Amino acid sequence: AYSGRCLLSGYFNHRDPNQGTCTNSCRWDYKVAKASEDPTGDIYLLEEGNRPGEWMPIEEDMHGTYILNSKDLRAIEHVQRLTEMGIDSFKIEGRTKSPYYVARTAQAYRSAIDDAVAGRPFNPELLGHLEGLANRGYTDGFYVRHHDQDHQNYLRGFSLSGRSLYVGNVVDVDEARQLVKVEAKNKFAVGDKLEVIQPSGNTDIVIEEIFNTKGEAMRVVPGAGYTVWVKLPLSSNGAFLARYTTQENASKLEQIPIMEA
Repeated sequence: AYSGRCLLSGYFNHRDPNQGTCTNSCRWDYKVAKASEDPTGDIYLLEEGNRPGEWMPIEEDMHGTYILNSKDLRAIEHVQRLTEMGIDSFKIEGRTKSPYYVARTAQAYRSAIDDAVAGRPFNPELLGHLEGLANRGYTDGFYVRHHDQDHQNYLRGFSLSGRSLYVGNVVDVDEARQLVKVEAKNKFAVGDKLEVIQPSGNTDIVIEEIFNTKGEAMRVVPGAGYTVWVKLPLSSNGAFLARYTTQENASKLEQIPIMEA
């Protein structure tokens, strides 16, 4: 469930978004001007910041330009209807996204598909699961009619996540010490509430202990590049870890002293 409407990356750099090599060209810096020779005002000119003087014509209709800052496509709320129509395979776009994003999104759609096949109504909580992932705003594209602003994001060209933050991968276990080895991706600390994400289901747990590779206790893991041992269930081996992002946690992280790994 990702944008998939970009033309610019292939045009500028011969890197086709549909082949997993998108350069996010639609998020670059552009100047826009109307084409004065067009009496209808429906043709605009774009100038990319690093290509001064190269004005490119684009056409705009009631749905937007199709190339500038499209919102992320989300069709999970239509899975039941699509299943009833006889569609038995859904593709989730995960190229250029993190394994964490792919796992969480696939998990949500798997649940929606299972509900649809079993005749259960759509679970609106799944929308919240996807909202918790970094996104540029969601749209269900051309499945229903929309106002113009529902397709394009006019306020920002970057992703935001308001629910949780991907903080690490569990890559090994130490049965003797009853610890798991975590490759950190973002900041987390003792006392944080984490969501342990696995194919079998997700669980919440509060971090009680963290140790660096020398066996020394730590209070906070500063971020990516650190490998630490954490007091988590050994059954979490292979899991993704996400920290719930609350103001309370954010304040606490700034107050805890850091010990180097």
